[in-house]
Amino acid sequence: MRSIAYVDGYNLFFGCLRTSPYKWLDIHELLTNLLHAQDPGSHLVQVKYFTAPIKSAFARRGEEAANAQAGYLRALKARGGVTVFEGRFSAEPINAIRYAEPPDKDSRVRVWRLEEKQTDVAIAIAMYGDVMRNDIDQAILVSNDSDMVPALQAIRRDTVARVGVVFTLPEPMPDGPDRRPNAELASMAHWSRKHIRNDELAAAQLPRVVQTKRKPAHKPAYW
Repeated sequence: MRSIAYVDGYNLFFGCLRTSPYKWLDIHELLTNLLHAQDPGSHLVQVKYFTAPIKSAFARRGEEAANAQAGYLRALKARGGVTVFEGRFSAEPINAIRYAEPPDKDSRVRVWRLEEKQTDVAIAIAMYGDVMRNDIDQAILVSNDSDMVPALQAIRRDTVARVGVVFTLPEPMPDGPDRRPNAELASMAHWSRKHIRNDELAAAQLPRVVQTKRKPAHKPAYW
């Protein structure tokens, strides 16, 4: 079964990787392993990875974070089987309503609104286009974002393609918060993975140094 995985990069990072030691992730290897465990007859044709360049002025580690992301994306591209699609970040000053109960719309504070632009629409268009052209038999969404529900609804309504969802949640810890997969996304899938285990992440790491068409990509020291 020809399959393409569509990865919401920021959803994966903040949902599963940010506090882990597995950020230098070989996403193609991970998803190949997960898909084989789910259905040995399926073949991962490609991974489409969607993200946006970090704005270093708003990153906790500043330029170091931007360089880490850029190196990781070069490593993914060099690895093969992964196509990276980059949107953009928007940073706009707005007058937000100050927190209070009940809300007071006249009590406002000046804040930065940071938004990732184009990623959700880009994923939706890519998934729908691939299945409508009959390029694949199965679309696999890697996300826990309910904004993707309409795209999956359209695929289920208009095509015979199968839909899988890999939720971007770490394995639950006994004393940790109970983070649940989005129920609406799960209802649209023929199958889903509720969590990504630490041993699965550990088994799918890129080499510390990845040769690219330009200079080698090195795993960031703080990753």
